[in-house]
Amino acid sequence: EVQLQASGGGLVQTGGSLRLSCAVSGFTLDDFAIGWFRQAPGKEREGVSCISSSGSGSRPYYTDSVKGRFTISRDNAKNSVILLMNSLKPEDTGVYYCAAGFGVITSALTNPHSYSYWGQGTQVTGLQ
Repeated sequence: EVQLQASGGGLVQTGGSLRLSCAVSGFTLDDFAIGWFRQAPGKEREGVSCISSSGSGSRPYYTDSVKGRFTISRDNAKNSVILLMNSLKPEDTGVYYCAAGFGVITSALTNPHSYSYWGQGTQVTGLQ
């Protein structure tokens, strides 16, 4: 059974940091693209950061608003994907979901519909 478990969210002051973790089971991590998506109240779910499968080079992707602040990485030893978020801003607030997709092409990495498996989400709140 494929499972994803997101954790690490919380309240953080502007400029602070959080480390989100997506623990996966039921599939080989390297074979899947993994994405972090966030959804703020009243807004559509957006792709924040994604990493392609190892077969596609494990290339990271970041939406423009988080470039230089967020870092995505795989930890194969722990079967998890980490999203390190630095210099957090109030606009980073939302529920963060991790998702796994097989055979996701690079141009579709940020499309939520490319991902078949989703974790339950973890709340990140950036305080003014």
